[in-house]
Amino acid sequence: MLRKLSLTVLSTLLLLLGVKPIMAETVIESVARTGRLVVGTSFDVVPYAYFNQKEELDGYSIDIVKLIQKKLEEELGKTIEVDFVETQSVAEAFPKLLSGEIDIACNTVFTWQRDEYVDYTIRYGLSGIRLLVPSRRASNSFANRKIGVPPAAFVKDAMKLAHPQAILVPMTNMSEAIEALTSGEVDALAGDSVILEGVRQQISSNDYKLFPKEPYGRYGVACIVPENNSTFLNMADYAIAKMMEGYLVGDQDSLDMVNKWFGPGGVIEIIKPKLIKEFYENTIMNHEQIPFPE
Repeated sequence: MLRKLSLTVLSTLLLLLGVKPIMAETVIESVARTGRLVVGTSFDVVPYAYFNQKEELDGYSIDIVKLIQKKLEEELGKTIEVDFVETQSVAEAFPKLLSGEIDIACNTVFTWQRDEYVDYTIRYGLSGIRLLVPSRRASNSFANRKIGVPPAAFVKDAMKLAHPQAILVPMTNMSEAIEALTSGEVDALAGDSVILEGVRQQISSNDYKLFPKEPYGRYGVACIVPENNSTFLNMADYAIAKMMEGYLVGDQDSLDMVNKWFGPGGVIEIIKPKLIKEFYENTIMNHEQIPFPE
């Protein structure tokens, strides 16, 4: 009853906002009919999805989408084009996903509240919550200091536990958060460790650092799809699991893809190869192994 009530309330809110949920056609049916997969993604979040020096949309999550695209082409027996729609946050992606404007959105973290309305793929990335602070900062205390927090309840909750005397300042998007940090409006930024490391490299790698050395908590990063789309979800999961299996058995394409973004020499070096391997092994353990090469 509570779930039905929640869905009713959400549907009412979406209608008030001019969003009309589309349930008549599944994602697979839409992709098969149109030959297009519509993806909601950020355009400026290193290393998940951003425009590189060649002005091409690039990133680890973009590579994951390409794997899903390839799986769709194999199953449907036709060429599938990918359309990218900018969504600066999960909050922005949600109504687009529920209305059918996009088919999938990535760079997301599981929460029970979100899971009431969407389905998650298996986790393809590992991250955690940390702070980005000025390098000159000597004290570990954040009492009465301002910490910028993104629109994610789990980050805010983590900060309340770790630094109960800090002043939490809501940030609506990353651009606002970076401006607040570099201008001194806030003393630190809280958020996804991987994203914050990307920000650090963009603004000034020597002037800022991640704190603490180990995250306050770790979690997996996944994509979300509309509920009741098991065929599409299974294809997405298979594509991700196959990449992980390839990485574990030493497939060069899989190794190159992951190492391009993480580990020594990658865009982000804060996640060690051993941690990636363990994460992939634990994920694969909960699913059937895929013979490689297939």
